[in-house]
Amino acid sequence: MYQDSFANSLKQGPWAKVRAFTTRHVCRNSYWTQGGGSPVCWAPMRLALTAVLFLAAARVSAQETVGEPQEGVGEGDAPEEAESRMVQPIGPDLLYTRDLPDDELARKLRDDLPSLGSISIGFADRGRVLNAVQMPQDSAWIVERPAYAFASRETVDALMLVFRSVRKRFPDSTPARLSHMGTKDGGYLRPHRSHQSGRDADIGLFYRGDRFPPRGAPRERLIDPARNWALIRALISETDVQLILVDQGIQDVLRKHALAVGEDPRWLSQVFGGLVKHARRHRDHFHVRFYAPRAQELGRRIQPLLALRPDKNRTVHVVRTGNTLTQIATKYKTSVAAVRKANALRGRLLLKLGQHLVIPLRGTFTSCPLPPPVAVPPRFVPPEPLPSVESWQGGINPEMATAE
Repeated sequence: MYQDSFANSLKQGPWAKVRAFTTRHVCRNSYWTQGGGSPVCWAPMRLALTAVLFLAAARVSAQETVGEPQEGVGEGDAPEEAESRMVQPIGPDLLYTRDLPDDELARKLRDDLPSLGSISIGFADRGRVLNAVQMPQDSAWIVERPAYAFASRETVDALMLVFRSVRKRFPDSTPARLSHMGTKDGGYLRPHRSHQSGRDADIGLFYRGDRFPPRGAPRERLIDPARNWALIRALISETDVQLILVDQGIQDVLRKHALAVGEDPRWLSQVFGGLVKHARRHRDHFHVRFYAPRAQELGRRIQPLLALRPDKNRTVHVVRTGNTLTQIATKYKTSVAAVRKANALRGRLLLKLGQHLVIPLRGTFTSCPLPPPVAVPPRFVPPEPLPSVESWQGGINPEMATAE
């Protein structure tokens, strides 16, 4: 009975398609089960396994050669963050930096880079930032990750305005919680797909009683609708916000609250599904992206000129499976020696998966795609309510006026 147990398990298990041979002469690479059972030919099995491994390696290699390296785990999987794939040209060439002629821009880039202020290069998911500003601490908010709290000046100013607006309306509220914005030089920030060009920020939700819920708890039942709606309303009406990502369940609670406090239903129908969009893995925070018009326009103008500043003409590569220094240097058209020097690499070493390498570039900066010209649309402010009959103090009552 025991002698055929292995063969029977093969018929029932994942190797059911591998044929069990009955004689030793059918396949030379066969092995006998304990007790003299039927031999199994392992040669086809090894070939099949080799083919599977080869296809998997080819797939990884193909992924490494397309676009910028990205981590595929966590919040970064949300496709709504991929600005570079969805953006559309919406403006003329120059709107926000006309005061800066090309020759003056080149001179400042070469000799006085800080005088240009924040510069947002590329897209939110394929970009970087120069002269980033760190979000300060304040009684109205808490910066939870100071090392990842860098962004453009316009983004920092917008966040401070919104947090103070919420604190003014709810003076006894606990501070707002600000998590990831970006690194000092921008670029990839694990685990996000975006947060690369100085225009993104993750803001924690306000909860009833300021009690932080346990992991896995239904957040939509525990949030404080009033303060969260005040935050969303301030973002939309007081700043140049581009989009807000949050789970649909959270949106439903906020929309119900907004209707209850008298917000215009037509305006709300354009807010939710328009500026405010659903994104998976966004049940515990708002992912906010701002327009930074001057920083974005400067980035678009200086991107072809970054060769004038070799110390700034660089990008960041995230090491993936199979990467070598020679392969990486070839991809970015630089040298192994330059990569070693930029990262203080000495002697023979093994690269680590997920390791971040600074890559000095030669010539025109091309590792970030050139975005189209930007034009900030008008703010989507809520409509003013019509005067009521009780508040009418003379003149033409709009509720009683008729057309001739």
